[in-house]
Amino acid sequence: MEMKNSPLHVCKVQQPDATIYKVHNLIHAIALLALLCYRASSLDVIPTLPWALITASELLLCFMWLLRQPFRWRPVSRTVFPEGLPKDDKLSAVDVFICTADPTKEPTLEVMNTVVSAMSLDYPPEKLSVYLSDDAGSPLTLFALHEAASFASSWVPFCRKYRIDTICPDAFLSGSASVHGDDDTSLRSMDFISELEKMKSKYELFRERVRRAKEKLETGLKDHPPLFQVINDKQVLADEEQAKIPLLIYVSREKRPTHPHHFKAGALNVLLRVSSIISNAPYILVLDCDMYCNNPSSIRQAMSFHLDPKLSQSLAFVQFPQTFYNVSNNDIYEGQLRYVFKTFWPSMDGFQGPVLSGTGFYLKRKALYGGPMQEDEDLLQLRSCFGNSNKLIASLHQNYHHIPIIGESSNELLQEAQILASCSYEKGTQWGEQKGFLYHSLVEDYFSGFIMHCRGWKSVYYNPSIPAFLGSATISFNESMIQNLRWNSGLLEVGLSRFCPIIYGVSRMSIPQAMAYGFLAFHPLYSFPLMCYATIPQLCLLNGISLYPKVSNPWFVVFAISYISSLSQHLSEVLLCGDSLRTWWNEQRIWMIKSVVPLFLSCLDVFMKMIGIREANFMLTSKVVDEEQVEKYKKGIFDFRGSMLFLIILATLVTINMVSLVGGLVRVMSEASYDDMFVQVFLSFAILAFGYPIMEGMIFRKDKGCISAPISIISVIVSIIFLSLGSFLFF
Repeated sequence: MEMKNSPLHVCKVQQPDATIYKVHNLIHAIALLALLCYRASSLDVIPTLPWALITASELLLCFMWLLRQPFRWRPVSRTVFPEGLPKDDKLSAVDVFICTADPTKEPTLEVMNTVVSAMSLDYPPEKLSVYLSDDAGSPLTLFALHEAASFASSWVPFCRKYRIDTICPDAFLSGSASVHGDDDTSLRSMDFISELEKMKSKYELFRERVRRAKEKLETGLKDHPPLFQVINDKQVLADEEQAKIPLLIYVSREKRPTHPHHFKAGALNVLLRVSSIISNAPYILVLDCDMYCNNPSSIRQAMSFHLDPKLSQSLAFVQFPQTFYNVSNNDIYEGQLRYVFKTFWPSMDGFQGPVLSGTGFYLKRKALYGGPMQEDEDLLQLRSCFGNSNKLIASLHQNYHHIPIIGESSNELLQEAQILASCSYEKGTQWGEQKGFLYHSLVEDYFSGFIMHCRGWKSVYYNPSIPAFLGSATISFNESMIQNLRWNSGLLEVGLSRFCPIIYGVSRMSIPQAMAYGFLAFHPLYSFPLMCYATIPQLCLLNGISLYPKVSNPWFVVFAISYISSLSQHLSEVLLCGDSLRTWWNEQRIWMIKSVVPLFLSCLDVFMKMIGIREANFMLTSKVVDEEQVEKYKKGIFDFRGSMLFLIILATLVTINMVSLVGGLVRVMSEASYDDMFVQVFLSFAILAFGYPIMEGMIFRKDKGCISAPISIISVIVSIIFLSLGSFLFF
């Protein structure tokens, strides 16, 4: 493909930050070695079981700290120059995959806004095709998609004519409008104002028709055959304006209770197969249904990497950050995932590239197939890999094509698409095992990206000044815990499998890249040391056993340096990202809460799956929250409505620390053992400071979002049992 002389992108290493980080970690490593030396020398002083549990916790934290090192070794930033791309008629085609699974948890109108925003991307419409996967097989979703296509026939030309920057209809028409270009006077022109009013009327009509349909149509079917519909075929539409919008296709794969459907990965693989016989674009944009396109230029920004001769042969995907429009300044649940998209991914980009992150990535189709197909490849071998569809196998050697869907070809295409979307198609093939999105884990994005990197592919991370995509973050306590439970369960599945990154990955990728993948896979193991720190020192405090050196002992400095160093490292990362002290405090607090609830439960979940007690469960996160929850979130007030199990664990740990702090202080004052017990008293106090919202929810609050009296009573009973048994067993 002919390119201009100007570069399509440049990459810059953030060297000062990396150097400071390495010096800090050298000091921290010395402190950790000294800490472990102290533990080895204190075996004869501390009772065996408490010593063993605390030492194991500290060893595990050291192991996790070691795996975490690559995340600040070589952070990079990238700049793109899309003006260097070839002309529109020379650009590669792109397919957009959008997945939805449950209209009751994923509001239909929000899904349609995502679809319409994708159709409005700044790209030649004949080179863009949008596919919606509806796992619920919902008549409501299908009806709404037809309505969305009708609205898009007016909205897409409107955006192009006036160079609208905010291409999501709901975001633009609610008042947050912006344009790009030289002529801002177009916004004040009478033509624009007139057309804008018409567009608002059309959107209100669209919303109202979807709202009415919701009252009449079914929202989902658990058991349904495959359904495939071309909503608009741009090659046969008579209306000239409609012909300027991308192809839009609805796909609902077959769902049967007797067949595993592999959750989102299964849905994406169906879209991969169906799209291969229709548009077969060499590049794919994957979006969650609640993550709308916010920057129309993102597609050209991604192509600046994919079409760069220096990268194109080895580049698998371009990952954009997940940015959220509903995150408050006081983000108490850490819904923005700052540490991932502002710290981890830029650093992985300095090696082989960031992890595939579920949504907002432009992916090379061939990377999902394992690599380029050879013209002389054995047909039987291809069938054993990809199935018996002749059209699918033919597409492996083609790039972009579009099949006119008219007359007999329409019936033929419909039949082929239904076969590709059936439950039985993948039987006896390599779909989900070596081809397509992989089924080994609930986190299909992490695992599929990991295998791509193991095969030698690279990825890049690009964070533009205008967010490419905007989504809805989880802003309720319960949904945040469920989401983290699902993610960490899937990550640990990979870590404990034959694909363990620090074993399987080390021989197939760079050591820093394997370490970074390993840190994410074993992240749930933080639950063990955090559980121990929340209980063991407290038991020892109540029984007068010192686990840590006296304040007057030189070894105390080692523990103080280790603790302050960890906090300062996190604080520096937060401040370098442009965030505040409040962000640092919220992240510390929610990390502790998540470590002892979803991370702990994810470890139990994986263990039960390994011994066959339970099967994998996707646990879809609901995006529907009531106004009261939204208001509490904005005010920084925890809303504890949700799973009783989550709350019992948290309330029990807080109760244990309240009892140990009070009882420990009484013992310290009566025995004048301030020097011996300072660290354990401080630890209980710090846990209560970070866990104050739980203590407040148990004792002081009486609103709907408080921790109910039955849960508080259960936690007190469990705490008494634990403290009694612990004192008996440990001492």
